[in-house]
Amino acid sequence: MDELRTRRVEEMMREELSELIRFELSDPRVTEVDVSAVHVSHDLKRADVVVAAGNPSAIEGLEHARHFLRRQLMQRLDLFRMPELRFVTTLVGNDPAQLRKLQRRLRRGRGPRRATRAGT
Repeated sequence: MDELRTRRVEEMMREELSELIRFELSDPRVTEVDVSAVHVSHDLKRADVVVAAGNPSAIEGLEHARHFLRRQLMQRLDLFRMPELRFVTTLVGNDPAQLRKLQRRLRRGRGPRRATRAGT
């Protein structure tokens, strides 16, 4: 798959996962979770979902809801193959300034800054 299409798929998955986690999940462990980035393998077999979490148990909640999230993505996105989801966390500390900055970005419709990959 070409690089431009990979980026579009990653961005679509990031947006849909953000909405699903924010509005469809009722697990209290994932209330303060934001999807920072999604990195899809070139063969679309695996997607690493980078999330900013307020507590360490958020990954457990996401792992518990992984199949639900994947099934919802299958219905919302028109892809030939839906990748397996793997969650990677970056814990957000209790720094109030960092939390306010993250909340401000979320209100504007943007997540945390996307990590750049080598070669892109």
